[in-house]
Amino acid sequence: MPAFPHSTSSTATVVAVPPALSLPVIEAVFHRQLHPYWPRLQEKTRSWLLEKRLMPADKVEEYADGLCYTDLMAGYYIGAPDEVLQAIADYSAWFFVWDDRHDRDIVHRRPMAWRRLRFQLHAALDSPRNHLHHPDPLVAGFADSMVRLYSFLGKKWNARFARHFHAVIEAYDQEFRNRTSGTVPTVEGYLELRRLTFAHWIWTDLLEPSAQCELPDAVRKHPAYRRAALLSQEFAAWYNDLCSLPKEIAGDEVHNLGISLIHHEGLTLEEAVREVRRRVEGCVSDFLAAEMEALRFADTLANGTVQGKELSVAVRAIVANMRNWFSTVYWFHHESGRYMVDSWDDRSTPPYVNNEAAGEK
Repeated sequence: MPAFPHSTSSTATVVAVPPALSLPVIEAVFHRQLHPYWPRLQEKTRSWLLEKRLMPADKVEEYADGLCYTDLMAGYYIGAPDEVLQAIADYSAWFFVWDDRHDRDIVHRRPMAWRRLRFQLHAALDSPRNHLHHPDPLVAGFADSMVRLYSFLGKKWNARFARHFHAVIEAYDQEFRNRTSGTVPTVEGYLELRRLTFAHWIWTDLLEPSAQCELPDAVRKHPAYRRAALLSQEFAAWYNDLCSLPKEIAGDEVHNLGISLIHHEGLTLEEAVREVRRRVEGCVSDFLAAEMEALRFADTLANGTVQGKELSVAVRAIVANMRNWFSTVYWFHHESGRYMVDSWDDRSTPPYVNNEAAGEK
């Protein structure tokens, strides 16, 4: 089926979606778009990964485009200025590389290396300009991303983003401890942790510079806005769990909704898959209702003032991008080499990671 039936791309890609992972409502109702800057975005993010030494040249050449990291962001932040989308895409690519480093530190039992990186990222988040030339490329690349992301809106947004990402770093530390001790979180504990490790509020925060508007707290915290935002992120996290379950079982993971259901609720693998799918489908139907509420709320912001009109337009644009998250996440999981476990030589070791670069010998 064409992955881009409504896209700005001049070519259509045929992607086979396994029946167990197929969501006809996404394919029929959530029309996929792609930011027109995408071809340049892909090229520049590839160059950035090389420049910042985040991936070796051979890995970038062979895997970067196929991992589809830029496709994911270009399908989400529609309408973002090119420089904003570029900063987000580079940061997103960094995030995936960080996630892989975290995984390798766990697999190869490097608690001191992880602890050092954890504290360095906290420091770089608070003072990125002081870490632009850090000897660890992962820290320097993160600092570069933060300098750029902090340049688009005001100090209040920057502080909020930093607060949210400090929590993400600590959640990754909790994951490290859970995996090294073999602790499978309860279902509720996992769902709470997942909102942090998937960085729900980070990706939602980035909708604001994309719309070139810093939202006041009264808007961000309004139930209609917050529910739509949460559902879009929950869908992404749980659909990721559904698609990555074979990869994570192969890698002795303990963080997956399906794994928690099996371990703590006594479900079989087949039952767990059905339950995760049920929750994913529930997110979609619930979002369709929440989306209407959020758009009605956006309309109330147009109170006859210039500021009210601008705020209303920004919220409508942001809600439209919350909708885009469904389609871009869905297709990403069927196009990215990150989830093609059956094609790997070793199902527990992604071919795009470089162990030596992470400190292994």
